[in-house]
Amino acid sequence: MSEIHLRSPRGWINDPNGFIYYQGKYHLFYQHFPYAPRWGRMHWGHAVSEDLTDWKHLEMALFPSKPADCDGCFSGSAVEKDGRLWLFYTGVRYESPDPENTNCCLNGEFVSSQLSLCSEDGETFDNFGGKRTVIPPIEDPAIGDLRNTRDPKVWKESDGRYYMVLGSTAGEKGRLLFYRSDDLERWEYANSVSAENYGWMWECPDYFRAGDAGVLLFSPMGTEYGNQAVCTFAEFSVGDASMRMGKRFRFLDYGMDLYAPQSTVDAEGRRVVIAWLRMPEAPDGRRIGMFCIPRVCEAENGHIYFRPHPNIRGKLSREIAAPNPAEQVFRLCTSLEENEELCVGGYVIGRKNGRIFADRSAVVNGHTEVLGRSETPPLHDGFAVEAYVDRNIVEVFVNDGEYVITHAVYGLTEEVRAELRAGIHYFAAQ
Repeated sequence: MSEIHLRSPRGWINDPNGFIYYQGKYHLFYQHFPYAPRWGRMHWGHAVSEDLTDWKHLEMALFPSKPADCDGCFSGSAVEKDGRLWLFYTGVRYESPDPENTNCCLNGEFVSSQLSLCSEDGETFDNFGGKRTVIPPIEDPAIGDLRNTRDPKVWKESDGRYYMVLGSTAGEKGRLLFYRSDDLERWEYANSVSAENYGWMWECPDYFRAGDAGVLLFSPMGTEYGNQAVCTFAEFSVGDASMRMGKRFRFLDYGMDLYAPQSTVDAEGRRVVIAWLRMPEAPDGRRIGMFCIPRVCEAENGHIYFRPHPNIRGKLSREIAAPNPAEQVFRLCTSLEENEELCVGGYVIGRKNGRIFADRSAVVNGHTEVLGRSETPPLHDGFAVEAYVDRNIVEVFVNDGEYVITHAVYGLTEEVRAELRAGIHYFAAQ
C-alpha cells in the first residue's frame, strides 16, 4: 500500500516539531510517547524525506535527560546556522507527578523552560552534554506564565537577528511572547501581543511570510469552539518586535481534527505547512497519531489558501477507473452542483446552500464526541473538490485550497457511489 501520510511508528505522536529542509532532506520531528498509544512524558521522534511523500523514521532525537526537561521534551522548532541544525523546545518538570502514572502530573502543576540542542549533522543529538536552557521559567506574571509558556518557533529576520515566538497566557488571556538573539544562545525578551476574548492560552505559534503577506498560525485553547488551529494575516515589526494581527481569525481546517500546524520552506522556496490529525482511537490498538499531507500556504486577494503540495499530486497521478477506499490510497477530482453528493467508502462529500460539506458519521466507529458533519464557509471560487483518501484520513480540498476539510475515519468500505453531472477522475500512486 502506498503511503502519503506520516504515521506513528509505535505508541503515540502529536505535534509536528522542527520541520525544516536541511542538507538536501526534509526533517520532521514530532511529539512522541513511544511506550503506549496514549499521551505521556514526551520525546522527539524524527523522520526524514527527500520529497515529502516517502518518510523514513530515524532514531529518537530528544528524550528527557536534564532537570529542566526531566518530565518531557515538548514542542518546538529547528533552524540552520553555519551548517548546523539547532533545535529549540520546551522542557517540562513536574511539581506533582501523578502517583498512578508518573508520565503525567496532577492539577497542571509543572514548570516550563525553553532549551536548545545543536547537531552537527541533523541526525546525531547529544542529549546528555548538548542541551542548554536558553529561557528559564518566567517568574513575572505580567509577561507570561511559569507553567503555560511553550512551543518556541525560531526564525531569522531581515536584520540578521534571530527571533523566537512563544505561546503563553497572562491574566487568563492567551498571548504570544517575542524574544530575540544575535547568536541563538543569548536571548532577550522583546515584546508580546494578545487579543480580547480569544482563549486563555495560545499554543504552537508560527509566523512567516507568504509572498508579500505575513501569516500567523496558532492554536488557541478555550475558545467557544474548544481548542482549534487558526490562521490570520499579521505583520511583524523587526524594530520593536511588535505584531499587528488581523481582526479576523479563521480555522486552519474545517474538519476540526487538525491541530498544532508548523511550517517550513521547501527546496523551491514554497511555504509548506503540516499538522497533527487528532484521532479518537488507535486504529490497530498499538499506535495512534498521524499528520496531514504537506500543504502549500499562499495568500491571494486577501485570503489564505492551503493547497496540496505538488509532490503529493505528482505521486498520485496515475489515472484509474475506480478505486477501492478500503484498501487503496487515492485522490479524486470533481465539481459538485447544488444538492449533489458522492459517497466514498461511507464518507459523504456534497454541496448544500452554496457550501461544500463532508459527513463521516458512518465511518467514525460511533465516536459521538467528534464532529460528524463539517462544512466550509460560503464559497466564492466555485465548487471544485479534490479529495485525498487514505485508510484513516480523508482530506477534502475545495477550490484548490480556498478551504479544506480533514477528518479521521475508521472502517472505510469498498463502495464508491455517485450520480453527478460532472465527471469524477481518480488517481492512484505511480
